[in-house]
Amino acid sequence: MQTQRFLRFGLLAVMAIASGLAMAAQFDLLPHALQLLVHPNDLLVLAEGGVAGVVADVMKKLDGIEASMKTQSEKAEGELKTLGKVSAETKAALDNLGTEQRTLADRIQQLEQKGVIQKDPAGEGGDTWGSQFIKAAGFEAFKSGSQNKLRVEVKNTVTNTVGNTFSDRKPGIVSGPFREFTLEGLLNKLPTSSNAVDYVRENVFTNNAAEVAEGAQKPESSITTQLVTEPVATIAHWIKISRQLASDNAALAAYIDLRMRYGVNLRVENQIIAGSGVTPNMSGFTKAGNFTAHGYSAAALTALGLSPTNRFDLIGKMLGDAQSGDYPADAILLNPADWWTLRLTKDSQGRYILGDPGMSVAPMLFNVPVVACNAVPADNVGVGSLRAAATFYEREGVVVDMSESDSDNFTKNLITLRAERRCMLAVERPAAFRYGDLTPA
Repeated sequence: MQTQRFLRFGLLAVMAIASGLAMAAQFDLLPHALQLLVHPNDLLVLAEGGVAGVVADVMKKLDGIEASMKTQSEKAEGELKTLGKVSAETKAALDNLGTEQRTLADRIQQLEQKGVIQKDPAGEGGDTWGSQFIKAAGFEAFKSGSQNKLRVEVKNTVTNTVGNTFSDRKPGIVSGPFREFTLEGLLNKLPTSSNAVDYVRENVFTNNAAEVAEGAQKPESSITTQLVTEPVATIAHWIKISRQLASDNAALAAYIDLRMRYGVNLRVENQIIAGSGVTPNMSGFTKAGNFTAHGYSAAALTALGLSPTNRFDLIGKMLGDAQSGDYPADAILLNPADWWTLRLTKDSQGRYILGDPGMSVAPMLFNVPVVACNAVPADNVGVGSLRAAATFYEREGVVVDMSESDSDNFTKNLITLRAERRCMLAVERPAAFRYGDLTPA
């Protein structure tokens, strides 16, 4: 009974492969099918269903053989118990069923020989169930009729169910996000060889310059200053990797190095805006005393005939105030979410104020460039002449060091990667940078 099941597996494989090859027209299966016909009505089956139809018809016949074999086997067992032997009629029926089985075996073998059952071109992945059946010890004896039964334990040795295909390994590494750094490029940059920078900041300049009559006393002006010392901040982090990774996967090791550098620069950009100035932090633009508050409340904007909910009005007033203070702004700093809120603003007729979505629109407001940066907190805005307001001092650029002498690295075959940078921001003219809520209360 097992034999019919194995034959069915083999024929299922034949049907699938033959149908696919016929549809793809890779080679003509019709001559092979004609050579394998046993019964006259197979011509009709072939005409109606092609090779797949012939195999399906054989499967139907195999079902009949299996049912008949079961019936005759039960009958033979009963005769052995009652009569002590198998009757000639039952023996003849079993012989006929065996003949039909051998015929089916011949047809499977012919399909393989004629290339309908394809072998693995790489010689890997294991034999198919059908080929394991053909190669089994005892198959030839079963085929010749000297053996009425054949049992083959087939092994599913195919490890890739797609069919001897393998995953396509993409080169490189799929990285996380990389922010585009913009703030440093807007600042004056100077090198320093010290661990701190001293500078004198003007506090108040009282200008009493005036026209003077001949012989009259000249007016006196005054300037008050403040000595400011800004320490150089060290921004660093580290990570451990195995020595094997550094040696065997150069691409991954290089990527980690890139990420370490990126992490340092990302922190520097955030500190340029939000550094509190409390050691060991940098002194950023939004530290108290480093900026001039725009000073507008919702009521104040309303009193000026402006809308407290219209972000354009507030930004326009800040730009005007900066120019009035003799520090005309060269940049508007916004969080990307706030910039896109402005970019998508429409008028009363549903038209985009800053240009249709299909247009290439430079990020500008009132002819001043907009810098959209995630370092700026949402619902806040900075406007100023950044080059006049501050200087960025570089003590050391990003340096990446590797060492196996850290902790128990040597015994664990590990390497410590450390990335660090030493720099600082000196906000010398707070009046040149205005900052505050984008939608004031």
